[in-house]
Order: sequence, then C-alpha cells, then structure tokens
Amino acid sequence: MLEPTPHLLQPHERFMRLALNQARMAYEQNEVPVGAVIVQNEQVIGEGYNMRETLQDPTAHAEMIAITQAAENLGSWRLLDCTLYVTLEPCPMCAGALVQARVPTIIYGTTDPKGGACHTLYKITDDPRLNHRATVLGGVLQEECRFLLQDFFAQQRALGKK
Repeated sequence: MLEPTPHLLQPHERFMRLALNQARMAYEQNEVPVGAVIVQNEQVIGEGYNMRETLQDPTAHAEMIAITQAAENLGSWRLLDCTLYVTLEPCPMCAGALVQARVPTIIYGTTDPKGGACHTLYKITDDPRLNHRATVLGGVLQEECRFLLQDFFAQQRALGKK
C-alpha cells in the first residue's frame, strides 16, 4: 500500500482520534483494542469497540457495532453519505457488512496483515463483482493505532494469554 500524503490525512485525524478513544475503551476491558466511528455531515452517528469477549459473540467487532448503531440512528440500513473511521483495516466480515450497508468511504489506521480485507489480503470493498464499492484510505494515525495493538498483544503474551 502506498503511504498517503500528509495533506490527505489531516482532515481525518479528528475522527480517527475518536476511533482511538473507542479502541482504548476496548483495551481497558481486555478486548482487542479496535475502535470505530461512523460520521455523517461531521456528526458521529455510530461508534463501537471490539466486544467479542464481553458478549461472547464472534461478530461483535467495532465496525459491526458502529454500523448497527448508525443504522438505528438513521432509521435505515443504507449508510449513504457516511464515513467509517476504524483503527484497524476491516476484516472480511466487516468489509462485507460495509459493502452491504453501502458505506461509501472507509478510513483506517493500520493495516491488518493477517486479516485485512480492504487492501492487505483481500479487496472486498473494491471488488467489481459486488454491487457496491467504497473509497478506502489507510494510514491515518497509523503509528498510534499500531502501537495500541502491539502494546495490547505484548501485555497478553506477558500474561501467558492467547
């Protein structure tokens, strides 16, 4: 992935910081620290953080929780004119849900070399065989997003957890 130029990242930093705040809440609850916010017209309409352990639900990813909240707030499953900000590149499940929800713009912090489905392993959000595609920009506050994940997993290894 090409690194975006700084002038492209700057307008997105404000909302990525909100996603990082969500990720920190996940960290505090011993969840993988991924956070997401969905914005429409400069207003946050959905937010979430990973809650798989808390809810014992494999679908309780930050993006899925934010999508559900945004759809409820809009009264529509179509999240048109919305932007998702997420600290980690979406996985195949979340990328598929974003396509289904018609989210036109996805901004993420750091790549996911083991499960990224926007740029790294798959390109679900840009697959011409699907009925919707999204514009995707990665690398917004990349170092902060990556550090939070690395710190969490280092702590988990030190505690002898998976």
